[in-house]
Amino acid sequence: MSQIRAVVVFCGSQPGRLPAYLEAAQALGAGLAAAGIRLIFGGGQIGMMGAVADAVLAGGGTVTGVIPDFLTQREMAHPGASEMIVTDSMHTRKRRMFELADAFIVLPGGLGTLDETFEIITWRQLGLHHKPVLLCDIAGSTRPLVAAMEATIDDGFARPETRALYEVVDGVAALLARLATLSRTPDGTSARL
Repeated sequence: MSQIRAVVVFCGSQPGRLPAYLEAAQALGAGLAAAGIRLIFGGGQIGMMGAVADAVLAGGGTVTGVIPDFLTQREMAHPGASEMIVTDSMHTRKRRMFELADAFIVLPGGLGTLDETFEIITWRQLGLHHKPVLLCDIAGSTRPLVAAMEATIDDGFARPETRALYEVVDGVAALLARLATLSRTPDGTSARL
């Protein structure tokens, strides 16, 4: 199998309260560019999204933004993206990002990031794909998300096997090292989404 060539990064359209969040976004972008991995992201030029994209571009990498038409002004579509795909809805946006990705990385973010993360993990649980999902822990940022998933297991709403649907990685350096060990999976179709 071939190596990961394109990753979706789910992250906030805000910078967050800790400087470590933006620093992580910038380090991830630089690392993706250095590894020759294409960034697929929500298309905005603000917050964490903009920081990741800016760092990939500064490193000579390729950036594909996917943004619904109604958000092109609100999140200010990134003018420097190598490619900008404008969709007709949020669902079409997620589907297109899924189609383009070999793997998914989650950085800190808000409700949109949580929505995207839970949906991509759910799609994996349903057998719609086997693409890696990596949660990058920055200063404890993944604890609430993992606690919510653990609560569903503890309460009998999810099986213990749910833990195998994602991987928590401590920091950007470890995440980039882990990404280098992963291979693309030939499966994953958007026809059933």
